[in-house]
Amino acid sequence: MDDGCDLVTLLHKERQDQIAELIGGTEETTTGVIRLRAMAAEGVLAYPIVAVNDADTKHLFDNRFGTGQSTIDGIVRATNLLLAGRTMVVCGYGMCGRGVASRARGMGARVVVMEVNPLRALEAVMEGFEAMPAREAARIGDIFVTVTGDKAVLAREHFDVMKDGAVLANSGHFDTEIDKVALAEMAVDVRRVREFVDEYRLPDGRRLNLLGEGRLVNLAAAEGHPAAVMDMSFGNQALSVEWLVKAAGTLEPRVYGVPIDIDSEVARLKLAVMGIEIDTLTDEQTAYLASWEHGT
Repeated sequence: MDDGCDLVTLLHKERQDQIAELIGGTEETTTGVIRLRAMAAEGVLAYPIVAVNDADTKHLFDNRFGTGQSTIDGIVRATNLLLAGRTMVVCGYGMCGRGVASRARGMGARVVVMEVNPLRALEAVMEGFEAMPAREAARIGDIFVTVTGDKAVLAREHFDVMKDGAVLANSGHFDTEIDKVALAEMAVDVRRVREFVDEYRLPDGRRLNLLGEGRLVNLAAAEGHPAAVMDMSFGNQALSVEWLVKAAGTLEPRVYGVPIDIDSEVARLKLAVMGIEIDTLTDEQTAYLASWEHGT
């Protein structure tokens, strides 16, 4: 089981002699799946891996509700800022960004979305958020949250125009989304003003506050996702591993999706744990949905 393709990368670069011992693997994160697909496309992925992150019972819940809540939790714990009335810039509108944006709005923040994907930007606007280029958003934001999985999402050109007192937080992978090197080069003084808050004073007197050293703020300054949403992710992990073991020797070294029956079973089990019952289709309804002749 990997988180971010870190272990997979280590195995492929430094421990290739152990790859033959593996049946397969699973990957938990969006960033990891992106990297695994790049490895597969280049023909270097050496064993089959299930993209657990892509299961509906993972990214629709863990990423959106888990990251959304725990990110806000980390920011509030680190700063004790009132979010109501402040402008929060959410960099990236994937499932994690959706979660952060909706929870920030629920706490009274004005939410602006930065996005490079036109479809996601359009969705953000249709959900009632503002969308604008990073350079414009950098001028008006009070709190910035990066959730893209990329690097230098907030960089020197953005720091140059940010407000005095702006807060910078990352909830994406690693600590590369906020360009800490550029920020340190620009600063004339750096001091820790609160636990998990480093203040970078710029030559013109403006202060930018970096949370958790640019690492995942929901882990650095809070406790990560609640168990009540991680259970589905780990349920997918366990059942996917079982699937890999049963299919041992028959799978090509590529990235596989979580089988739909596993995804559905995890959702069914979650509903049962929550004490919620739902209807099932009758045989007649199932036949109707499977037919092209009825209802025309």
